[in-house]
Amino acid sequence: MIMRIFQVRTHPGKEAEFARFFHSKAIPLMRETEGVVSILPGAARPESPTEFSFVMVWRDLESLKAFAGEDYQSPHVDPAEAGLVAARSIRHYDLVDA
Repeated sequence: MIMRIFQVRTHPGKEAEFARFFHSKAIPLMRETEGVVSILPGAARPESPTEFSFVMVWRDLESLKAFAGEDYQSPHVDPAEAGLVAARSIRHYDLVDA
């Protein structure tokens, strides 16, 4: 399994608008995506009000590529979030069975 960590930093003043997108669109989309085993969405905190994240566990690389395409190592941008986000990053890891 593959752990995918996606982090976003919003433009200052866009936190509330991004939070609405995050809760109403991004989280439901990932919960319904084929190949996603689990998600852990992380909302902004008072000490980091512009930062949001997703930890996703994917069944396999094929499932991830079916969702993100061959360029799965680049963060994908939903048109609804494009003007809200100042920076984004994505990292992938092999999940270790604890």
